[in-house]
Amino acid sequence: MKPNIFEISTKELTQDGFITWLLKWADPDNAKYDEKLNQCAMDFVKYIIKEQCKENIEIKKVEADRQWENVDIWADINEKYFIIIEDKTYTREHSDQLEKYKKISLDWCKENNRKLICVYLKTGTEAKSSLQIIEEKGFLIVGRSELIAVFNNYQIKNDIFNDFVSKIINLDEAEKAFETKTIKNWDWNCWTGFYNYLDSVLDISDWKYVANPSGGFLGIWWHFKEWKKYYVYLQIEQGNLCFKIGEVYKNHKKARTDWYNILIKKAQEKEKGEIKKPSRFGNGTYMTVARIERKKWLGNDDEIINKEKIIEKLKEYEKFLDYCLE
Repeated sequence: MKPNIFEISTKELTQDGFITWLLKWADPDNAKYDEKLNQCAMDFVKYIIKEQCKENIEIKKVEADRQWENVDIWADINEKYFIIIEDKTYTREHSDQLEKYKKISLDWCKENNRKLICVYLKTGTEAKSSLQIIEEKGFLIVGRSELIAVFNNYQIKNDIFNDFVSKIINLDEAEKAFETKTIKNWDWNCWTGFYNYLDSVLDISDWKYVANPSGGFLGIWWHFKEWKKYYVYLQIEQGNLCFKIGEVYKNHKKARTDWYNILIKKAQEKEKGEIKKPSRFGNGTYMTVARIERKKWLGNDDEIINKEKIIEKLKEYEKFLDYCLE
């Protein structure tokens, strides 16, 4: 492949630099250097303002830069709109940072007669439930698909711009490859794309990277039900489909054994022999009580998945979990 700076320099700071660079191109004075790039940048700014303020504007002046009061990126448009952007690649919001940035920016806008526009820009993929929380905080979500939709309207002869567009399109295609690759060839991007698909059709609670002493995994969990003083639920751990219990802070053995006995008894009643005891029981706050190996619910190594059949299976296991609680 042609060398791409954004495939080499993958940190969020590099993306911060590109987005700031693009915003600066939206100033009308820059049309004399590259009219198409200027117009594309203007469209990007107009998209943000229209989505948040429901206003169509003519751009007359743009100032933009990085790291103001710890805000990743800021832009002052027409001395009327003040845009702050929290820029993410694969990480998530942390430490109430969005509320802090919004309050600081609101105070500045009141003093300087600006309308505040808050943006959460994410080129990676994040759980729907997580993004919903961010929207509730008053931030416009600008994801990879929105960026591609704006950028694809232009044929621009600029290596920086084209490298960035190529990077996010390649990532988009890599995540969608779960639909066409055999299961044994799935990588992290395929699992991300698959979880994002499940998130669109099931009532998913959340999905993200889970760290553990074994190196961690990309997990997705859903269908939480109350049982005694705990929750029981389903979880996929990049392969195995697990029946989980949590939060357990004491009497770990009794909690997991009691729930395991119910699961296995009901599995025998329903002739679900694929539901097995895990190789070992843990003693953590969240524990796997039973599991189904990957090929029994997702498919064999040399198969390409059938999305509809997998959803049917997962909904079947949701009903089975409900049955165990009867």
